[in-house]
Amino acid sequence: MHPTLDVITYGEAMAMFVAAETGPLASVGQFTKRVAGADLNVAIGLARLGFKVGWMSRVGADSFGQYVRDTLAQEGIDQACVTTDARYSTGFQLKSKNDDGSDPAVEYFRKGSAASHLSLVDYVDTYVLAARHLHLTGVAPAISRSSRELAFHMAREMRQAGKTISFDPNLRPTLWPSREAMATALNELATFADWVLPGIGEGEILTGYTKADDIAQFYLDRGAKGVVVKLGARGAYYRTAADSGVVAAQPVERVVDTVGAGDGFAVGVVSALLEGRTLPQAVVRGNRIGALAIQVIGDSEGLPTRAELDALESDAALAA
Repeated sequence: MHPTLDVITYGEAMAMFVAAETGPLASVGQFTKRVAGADLNVAIGLARLGFKVGWMSRVGADSFGQYVRDTLAQEGIDQACVTTDARYSTGFQLKSKNDDGSDPAVEYFRKGSAASHLSLVDYVDTYVLAARHLHLTGVAPAISRSSRELAFHMAREMRQAGKTISFDPNLRPTLWPSREAMATALNELATFADWVLPGIGEGEILTGYTKADDIAQFYLDRGAKGVVVKLGARGAYYRTAADSGVVAAQPVERVVDTVGAGDGFAVGVVSALLEGRTLPQAVVRGNRIGALAIQVIGDSEGLPTRAELDALESDAALAA
C-alpha cells in the first residue's frame, strides 16, 4: 500500500559542493556538501510546511545517492519510488560563492547519471494518481528523452484523473539540442498545467513575448487557470481569466545566494493554492518564501517550516 500524498514530483537530485570562499571555482580549496535539484527543492519546501510529499527519481549505488536518500528521510519526503540504479552514478555539481548578490557560477557533472535514465518504467500509477497534485519543472524533461516521456505521461494521467498540476519552466538551455526544441516541448507540457510559473526572461524565450501580460495570456489561451510571471526585484505579475495584478517583492537587505529563489517562490504559490487561498494571496507567499531563499547559502536551506511561515504571515498581518 502506498501512502496518500498531497504532492508528487520527480526529477534529478545531485550532490552539490558550494565554495567556502569567493573566486573562480578552479582556485577554491574548500567546499560544503549539500543537495541540489529544482523539483527536490520544491518537495523539501512543501514537506517543511506539513504537506505529504513524494518524490520519484533514480540515484546511483554510491555515497552521493545515499546522501540524497538520507536528505529525503530527514525532510520527511516519501521515497517509495526512488530507485537505486547500480549501473549509473549520481550526478554532482560545483557552485561558486559570490558576495555581491550576483548569480553564482555552477558547473554540472551529470551526463549519463542514474536520474537521466528515468523512464516510463519508473511510473507507478497507484502511487502517482493517489496524490492530489503534481508539480513539474522543465529540468527533468530536459535530461533525457525517456525522462521527458515520463513527464508527459505523468501530466496526462494526472489531468485525466482530475488532479491539479503546476509547472515551473526552470529552463536549462544547455540540456536541449536547440532553444526551439526546448520551447516546443515545454510549451506543450504547459498545456496540462493549471498553474504556470515562468520568469519574465523564461517567458520571453518560450513565447516570444516581452511583456508579462502577453506571456500570461499565452498560457491562459493554452488551458492554464492561472499564470504567475516572476519579475525579480519588481515582484510578480499574476493573471487569470477574471483578474490580474502585480504583487510587490519582499524587501531583502542582502542577497546571499540567488539559486533556489524560483523554487522557493513555487513552494509559496503551490502551498497557498493547495490550501484554497486566492492567486494574489499565493503570490504574496511566493514572494515571501523566495525572499527567504536568497538570504542564505544553499538551494533549500532558507525554506521555512510551517511554524516559521505562520509567524511571518502573522507578523505581516499585524503590520498591515
